[in-house]
Amino acid sequence: MNTIPTLGANHSASRAQSRHLLSSATYDLLVIGGGILGTAVAWTAAQSGLKVAMVDAGDFAGATSSASSKLVHGGLRYLQTGAVKLVAENHKERRALATDVAPHLVNPLTFFVPVYKGGPHSAPKLGAGVFLYSALSAFRDGMGRVSTPAHALQQVPALKAEGLRSVAVYGDHQMNDSRVAVMTVRAAVDSGAVVLNHAEVTGLRFTGGRVTGADLRDRLDGSEFGVNARLVLNATGPWVDHLRTMEDAGSAPSIRLSKGAHVVVKRRAPWHAALTIPIDKYRVSFAIPWEDHVLLGTTDEEYTGDPADVRATDADIDQILGEAGHAIRDEHLDRDLITYSFAGLRVLPGGPGQTAAAKRETVVTEGRGGMLSVAGGKWTTYRHIGRVVLDKLAHVSGTGLAEDISAIPRTVPLPGVASPNAVAHRLLVDREPGTRIDPLVARNLATHYGTLSFEIAQLIADNPELGRPIHPDGPDVWAQVAYAAAHEWAQTPDDVLRRRTTMVVRGLDTPEVRAEVEAYLAAHHVD
Repeated sequence: MNTIPTLGANHSASRAQSRHLLSSATYDLLVIGGGILGTAVAWTAAQSGLKVAMVDAGDFAGATSSASSKLVHGGLRYLQTGAVKLVAENHKERRALATDVAPHLVNPLTFFVPVYKGGPHSAPKLGAGVFLYSALSAFRDGMGRVSTPAHALQQVPALKAEGLRSVAVYGDHQMNDSRVAVMTVRAAVDSGAVVLNHAEVTGLRFTGGRVTGADLRDRLDGSEFGVNARLVLNATGPWVDHLRTMEDAGSAPSIRLSKGAHVVVKRRAPWHAALTIPIDKYRVSFAIPWEDHVLLGTTDEEYTGDPADVRATDADIDQILGEAGHAIRDEHLDRDLITYSFAGLRVLPGGPGQTAAAKRETVVTEGRGGMLSVAGGKWTTYRHIGRVVLDKLAHVSGTGLAEDISAIPRTVPLPGVASPNAVAHRLLVDREPGTRIDPLVARNLATHYGTLSFEIAQLIADNPELGRPIHPDGPDVWAQVAYAAAHEWAQTPDDVLRRRTTMVVRGLDTPEVRAEVEAYLAAHHVD
């Protein structure tokens, strides 16, 4: 790789600057954990005017929050349990994300539910279900209906035709979870928050028996520092009970974990719609076109191991491919087509019974030392969860926090908000002679950065070397690596290749690419 120049002023402070800022002031709120819950609360709290700090032991959304099914959805299967109000609320949040908050990262997608001879559901039942589902979103994604096998096979040629009687059709959305997380962090910083990833909590600080901060270690250089805060929020997901024992060694377990695994395969035919595949009367599996591949899954089984070790096993992959085979032809599920597999952990309230039947709810508890712990959340409603948690924070006694969340605007767009089509068009037509961007590159930038694409395009205009592809089989360019390092807190190859871009998911993180990215990050690291 040719030498790639460093960038100028960073959007984010250097790690040394961030450590100094974190250790030299007392914050109103310290958020530990930068996943769905942590980023949502940090963003909301910063908008309210609180002095906010957020740290994560790994990367932002580095664990379960970037291992989702990439859906922003109302929850069709929730209708089976009569949760009509919940579905309506989910639809409201879904529409807000797709139209006002992040249309550059959240995209509409048609779903088919295939009805096969001898299957667990009938066409009339599914037709009534998808009609009600669409009605609860005020038909803003069209009317749920039953359609013909011919229509389904035209949109999804990989669909099994044998025994296919009809398909139920409904609309939902999909998203890029990692990009939403990074943009939420950026929005929090734009509102005044101070953040640091790869910073591990080694202990909690106490004043008069109350938790008033945390001691941390920078995992990249080993430096140690601390943060003082009037209130500490434990939003560490699968590790929530680990941090609770730092507060109170005798605290009882409060959660249990369910593993959800996914498989990503190359597509052999066009996929113009997603599949919701009934497995039995209660479970479904998804086949979703995503990043020019197909995302398959998910599983739901109790997990009792170390959260850091969670992964998709061979048994998980066999199950996912087998369940996909209910509706997809075998040649589209060949193991040679797999580019990536991954697993995340759902955080569920503690209790007996099967994890698949456990409530998907957000639980906030206050510990003996006044630390609040929050567990359970999903991307569809993450903004709403941020407001709910902040309201609870404001009522914790002894902190002096009394924020009125009604003063926070209901809808604040994430950085880069724009129509991807409009951004891609501008990238292609508003160029100086000799600085043309390839249409595939323009589309890739527009759908991952929105209007921030223009900043990346400017890097390429200033230095065409940054316009080179990172891998010859993908639309990703070196300007994205430079931008991730300077403006998006990327510190490791995985930060860049797995979360700032999707090259890992698409099987493009070859040893050579990984080594070049690591060399770039090392050469341009500013502490």
